[in-house]
Amino acid sequence: MIRYLYADQLDQFPVLRDSMFRDRADQFRTRLGWEVTVDNDGFEKDEYDTLNPLYVIWEKPDGRHGGSMRLLPTLGRTMVNDHFGHLTDGVRIESPLIWECTRFCLARETSPRTAPSLMLAGGEVMRSFGIDHCVGVFDARMVRIYRMIGASPDVLGTEGTGREAISVGLWNFSAEAEERVVESAGVDPVQSRLWFEQAFGAAKQCEAVQAA
Repeated sequence: MIRYLYADQLDQFPVLRDSMFRDRADQFRTRLGWEVTVDNDGFEKDEYDTLNPLYVIWEKPDGRHGGSMRLLPTLGRTMVNDHFGHLTDGVRIESPLIWECTRFCLARETSPRTAPSLMLAGGEVMRSFGIDHCVGVFDARMVRIYRMIGASPDVLGTEGTGREAISVGLWNFSAEAEERVVESAGVDPVQSRLWFEQAFGAAKQCEAVQAA
């Protein structure tokens, strides 16, 4: 199932929290060889985890992490503006209608529907929070995954070539994109909406949270 949790809610789900940060360490440092910080508990965290981001998490039946991504409004600090502005020709991406998606992570042993289910959940956030686009930095391996899901971004800028390429992309969530992602995820849209409402309540309640 999908859970939507802000950082200050993670302690309510310690198994899910710990397995997410350990899976992030496994993916980004062990498998991809990125220069990321891993603490004594084996958790991969960075400064953006301290900003109370919204985590969208696929929870496996045993309560452990199957996959996740991290969302932050672009009106605050973001990775794309702080570290990858050269890929957008120095143009800062700042808008109440654009959120940043980072740390897209998949556990080693997870369902094939995890990645598209996360993308579908991201669409639920966009639709209910009044977000037009998500922006994110991604590496070359993700191009194939996005294509398989049916949710390829508009590329704003790229550095490097082949497997070493790093890009900034912009996603929308049109009806056509939703249809493709629903098919890839194999999740009933009614179920997807139910998971969202379990976290935030009905759409009007969600809007009230955002306006507060």
